[in-house]
Formats: sequence, structure tokens, C-alpha cells
Amino acid sequence: MCILCGEFIMQVHWTDYTDSTDTEITVGNQQRIRQRSRLHRTNLCNQLLSHYRLTLEEWNGSKFILRDAKGNAEIVHDLGTIWHHVETMIGYPIDPLDGSLLDKIAERSSAQ
Repeated sequence: MCILCGEFIMQVHWTDYTDSTDTEITVGNQQRIRQRSRLHRTNLCNQLLSHYRLTLEEWNGSKFILRDAKGNAEIVHDLGTIWHHVETMIGYPIDPLDGSLLDKIAERSSAQ
């Protein structure tokens, strides 16, 4: 149990599954695979969030911390709720078809 969270981490959110049977937190190689996968998803989210001048940090294998350029931070329990937190932090709804966002994604894709 994390003292700061004050809760037991017993189950894995579906966004953290590494395969179809990985529904509980395990130790050993499965945990390393799960952590690598979380870090990869965090990196992908940061590529999108940079458009809104936000960053996401993986925290202790159980939560995420969303930060803005002003130093504000929110704890995100799982990636299923991240967009709600983003909209709250930036103060307006996100449009996934926003032209400038799509241009930024296309620019990143062509640079790779």
C-alpha cells in the first residue's frame, strides 16, 4: 500500500493490461513488462499533451501525475480518466479533430 495514496492496489485498470489474462498486479517479469508498457503509454500521452502544454508522469506504477506549465498538478488514477483531467486543467473541452493538433501529430509522424 502506498502511504500517500492510502489505498490498496489490488487490480489493474484495463489500460494497463499487458495481455488478456493480466488483471491482477504480479511480481517478477510480468511487473517489469507492465511497468515498461505504462512508461510507453505515458510517453505517447505526452506527445499529445504537449499540444496543450501539459505533461504526464508515471507515479509508482499505480497512478499518473498531470502537470501544466504553471506548476499545477492533478493525480490521475488511470488513463481512462485522463481526458477529463486534461479538460479540467485547461478549462475547455478537447476537440480530437482540432486542425492544429492533427497537424502536430502529422508533423511528428513524418519526422520519425
